[in-house]
Amino acid sequence: MLDQATLTKINRFIQNMPPLPTTVSKVLEIARNPKADAKELNNVISLDPVLTGKVLKLINSAYYSLPNQITSIVRAIIMLGINTVKNLVLSTAVISNVKNKNNFNSLDMEAFWRHSICVGVISKSFALKQNIDSKVVEEYFVAGLLHDIGKIPLNSVIPEDYLKAITYSHQNKVSLIDTETKMFDINHSDLGFRIAELWKLNKNLTDAIRYHHNIDEADAENKKFVATISLANIVTNSIEIGFSGDKHPEKKEEDIFNIIGLKWTDIYDAEETAANALKKAEIFLNIIE
Repeated sequence: MLDQATLTKINRFIQNMPPLPTTVSKVLEIARNPKADAKELNNVISLDPVLTGKVLKLINSAYYSLPNQITSIVRAIIMLGINTVKNLVLSTAVISNVKNKNNFNSLDMEAFWRHSICVGVISKSFALKQNIDSKVVEEYFVAGLLHDIGKIPLNSVIPEDYLKAITYSHQNKVSLIDTETKMFDINHSDLGFRIAELWKLNKNLTDAIRYHHNIDEADAENKKFVATISLANIVTNSIEIGFSGDKHPEKKEEDIFNIIGLKWTDIYDAEETAANALKKAEIFLNIIE
């Protein structure tokens, strides 16, 4: 168990994490309005030249593979949809806030983000298998990208202890979250929830971050969403793409199948396509650095 001084350092680290820019908060607010239009969103994004540049660069990248170059934010929003652009803006802001090598003293930064991207890619694949509305599929990618955000305070504040937890988990073939809870009396899902609350992320993303290891605790309306992210995390760990410290994830596939209606063949399909999809998705990370 961590002493009070260390817990205070972890809490201080979270409280000192940069807030999401005002621009992002405004974009999220507009996107929540069902009557919002592309021009209204453009009026906010265009006030931030750095964000404008990143969004246009991303939209014109191989990540979306659009046939013609887009130079207008309004046109991009119309083509991609408000929800997709919202998630691009949110991901850009969040990753820019935490993608700092000083935050990765025990886990390797590139391996961590490679894992996170793969969870996003597979989450999106599973969403498509469930015939989820195309307007919200991109949110599955964002949830996968952010699901382990709570590991960053542990990685930064107690790197030696966290490395011991990772080693113990590996040697004893138990899940990392159970090891964290046993050794620290807190875990990355707890801390991720605090970060999500600080950044005022929506309920879907917050629940995915908080409950991807404890699906039963998620609200009924978000359980399928959370279960999808959880399954993608299990698959990514099992095929060892990237590394976020967990070599022995929980074996909950059959339970999750009952929640979201997928089957083993869907996992095999996702595994086969993950490598190629990951190469494409890594473009995303390179652009928003």
